[in-house]
Amino acid sequence: MRAVVQRVDGAKVSVVTDAGTETVGEIVGEGLCVLVGVTHEDTAEKAGQLARKLWSLRILEGEKSCSDVNAPLLVISQFTLYGDARKGRRPTWNAAAPGPVAEPLVDEVVARLRELGATVETGRFGADMRVSLTNHGPFTVQLEM
Repeated sequence: MRAVVQRVDGAKVSVVTDAGTETVGEIVGEGLCVLVGVTHEDTAEKAGQLARKLWSLRILEGEKSCSDVNAPLLVISQFTLYGDARKGRRPTWNAAAPGPVAEPLVDEVVARLRELGATVETGRFGADMRVSLTNHGPFTVQLEM
């Protein structure tokens, strides 16, 4: 399981539909925007580890964590985190888990965060999404579980 974590001063994700653009998740103020990728070997246990790490990661202002200041998280699935562009000009997605495997694991990360007490907003799995955010710092880290 792979995550790209950005410290933000607000973030939102919108979904593009035939009827227009709909905001499906938004956090206001200090928090984390988290892009989550799932590979074939990932498990619910790894999803729990990632949730605990995200909740306690001390990267907010003053070396605080989301749990310290009750900061919200915006969690968005992103299979392209497992893209491989080392050969040729087109990335391959072989390392990314298929939707039926990945979606429940991303949902598990969200559920575990909420069990820990986090306020969590999400994108919509498999949708054509637009993410906008204000990266505070800029501050971005990558996590591997």
